[in-house]
Amino acid sequence: MGYGHLRPRTRNCRIPAKLCGRVLFVPDRVPARNGWSSVSALGTDSVPIPPRRMATILIVEDEEDLRQVLIFNLEAAGHRVITASKGAEGLRLVRKESPDLVLLDVMLPDVTGLDVCRQIKTDPETKHISVVMLTARAEEIDRVVGFELGADDYVTKPFSVRELSLRISAILRRNVVQATEEGLVEFGVLRLDRAGYRAWVSGRELELTALEFNLLITLYDRRDRVQARPTLLEDVWGVSADVTTRTVDTHVKRLREKLGDARDYIETVRGVGYRFVGQLPAI
Repeated sequence: MGYGHLRPRTRNCRIPAKLCGRVLFVPDRVPARNGWSSVSALGTDSVPIPPRRMATILIVEDEEDLRQVLIFNLEAAGHRVITASKGAEGLRLVRKESPDLVLLDVMLPDVTGLDVCRQIKTDPETKHISVVMLTARAEEIDRVVGFELGADDYVTKPFSVRELSLRISAILRRNVVQATEEGLVEFGVLRLDRAGYRAWVSGRELELTALEFNLLITLYDRRDRVQARPTLLEDVWGVSADVTTRTVDTHVKRLREKLGDARDYIETVRGVGYRFVGQLPAI
């Protein structure tokens, strides 16, 4: 059965009617040049409940209309979205932003999505990034090739945006479990790699010294508990608590500056020391 009966009314719609044959769900509103344009669509698809953690998702898709629909729905689900229309640009953003997941079209104007996937999955710095292939080619051999290259999922067009959103949520939940088992921890926009002494905020890697990382991970491991300055001096610096110094305050101040959007995760307890919050601050 075809999808012609699902076409929305196109009056005052900024998404061309041709897109309706490719995507089964169109949002009630889409971004337009001068604000928001309303869109009326048939069907009951809706954006699923967002996951607990905001993820950074890179869309590599050369069709502007489809890209805008995906951007709207993913941002509505609470994700941070970055985009590229060509494979080379997508690879540059993968290395720069280290996204949690890449939505990758197979047919791109410069290089194929399969080549992009191969480069992502063979690079030690990016092979952990999940890749979902988007393609109009539904042959089994195409799906097999995609999975052999390391793709986490393979979605054929036309597709339901709701189904795609649910697949993305499932992959992200699986990644959280796997990351925890591998010594990676995630808290809000903050991601920590214990073994690699690396930290990211909203997908951006921080330039932390080994001592700053130890201070951060110590506070995180003892979250929701106040850490007195003498305690931190002994546990992080290995310095006797009898030494009077402002070292802790100086390093916490510098660490907060580097944390940026995650700076409020570390609270000052006046007259005592510092505490890493036990729950995410209210937005």
